[in-house]
Amino acid sequence: MHRSIIVAGAIALVTAAAPTATAQAAPSPSAKPFAEGAAGVGDPFFPFAGNGGYDVGHYDLALKYDYSTQVLDGTATLQARALQKLRRFNVDLRGFDVTSVRVNGKASTFARTGEQELEITPRTPLITGQAFTVRVSYKGVPQTVIDPDGSSEGWVKTTDGAFVVGEPQGSPGWFPANDDPNDKATFDIAVAVPAGKTALANGVLLSSATDGGWTTWRWRQAQPMSAYLATATNGDFPSLVTGALPDGTLIYNAIAPGLNGDGLARQKEIHALFSELFGPYPFGATGAIIDDGGVDYALETATKANYDGSPSEQTVVHEISHEWFGNAVTLEQWPDIWLHEGFARWSQWIFTEKTDGPTAAAAFRKAYNARPAESDFWTLPPADLGEPANLFAAQAYVRGGMTLQALRETIGEVPFFRLLRTWYAENRYANASTADFVATAERVSGQ
Repeated sequence: MHRSIIVAGAIALVTAAAPTATAQAAPSPSAKPFAEGAAGVGDPFFPFAGNGGYDVGHYDLALKYDYSTQVLDGTATLQARALQKLRRFNVDLRGFDVTSVRVNGKASTFARTGEQELEITPRTPLITGQAFTVRVSYKGVPQTVIDPDGSSEGWVKTTDGAFVVGEPQGSPGWFPANDDPNDKATFDIAVAVPAGKTALANGVLLSSATDGGWTTWRWRQAQPMSAYLATATNGDFPSLVTGALPDGTLIYNAIAPGLNGDGLARQKEIHALFSELFGPYPFGATGAIIDDGGVDYALETATKANYDGSPSEQTVVHEISHEWFGNAVTLEQWPDIWLHEGFARWSQWIFTEKTDGPTAAAAFRKAYNARPAESDFWTLPPADLGEPANLFAAQAYVRGGMTLQALRETIGEVPFFRLLRTWYAENRYANASTADFVATAERVSGQ
């Protein structure tokens, strides 16, 4: 993510204990019998996000958005596997009227609990290792999700459609999900919108067809990703430019009226450099969605970052780097977001350095000198952000980036770039923690 309110600062990484402040009270271990699956995975910042007891392998989303009423009509089919015996289990869903739930084709009972829980009781209990399908039909006006820092996400309604972004907790605002970053899955997303409108989603465009005044756009994301990275932004996009990287990876750039894609001019060059430095691009498509989203930030929705307004080149560099660090290699818990944002900020610095601009070392020094020693900027380490409201604070971005540059200067060029390639290769399509990164750095550098 690239927050417009972020400013420069910072230095060393401190791996302190996990923060205790949370957005919600953590679920009690006795709140639900273990065999029923947990209503939340206990993330330190968002303890009720995600659900225990099963793993989703694939989402098939069929959506229809009525612009005149702002009603979203959806059917979500989740293909999953039970990790334990399940007499009942939960999915995350905020709002909406749920009209039916079927497990393995059979009507199942369900109940709404808490802010985001849809509790499902299958007709027949599931056994450990069993593959099963959940089909949820739902309808209603999506409600914007407000994060602890006051920012908006989810299905954010615009004058000509919707700006659809999910980090960190917005995806259940438009589809039933296991909203745990560790539960990665592939996606098929079909979005029906009024004829003349365009709907963008993750991955490769399979088809678009118009019938009875509606155009259905079908997209496929073939590589696994976390649910929060899904998008279905839609509206007026007269400019949908497609192309390809030299390796054949498809490019989709959608630009709303009145905005421009000047910041995308070096898109291929950015991909080429990061592929060289980090490893092969991880997904089957790339691109950008440039829209009037009304959220004042850009977000790294997988394969097509969403930009609120015409992005600068540096913002584009930042978001493209997230395809490697954030989208492919993903945090295990939200307090470790410096593993996304610190890497993206440092990627901006190294792109500038490698394209004949100021060095990353110079960027480090500028950031270091930007605040006096008594600034509270220095009291909040990148890996101990304290509370959810600080999730997108400058410490995760700038001090995170400075941590990488300090490590580079400490262990040397060859070990450092070998570390980045190893970190990506060993964790692509998986999840990792700060402790994992420290261990990898020690193993690769021998220090």
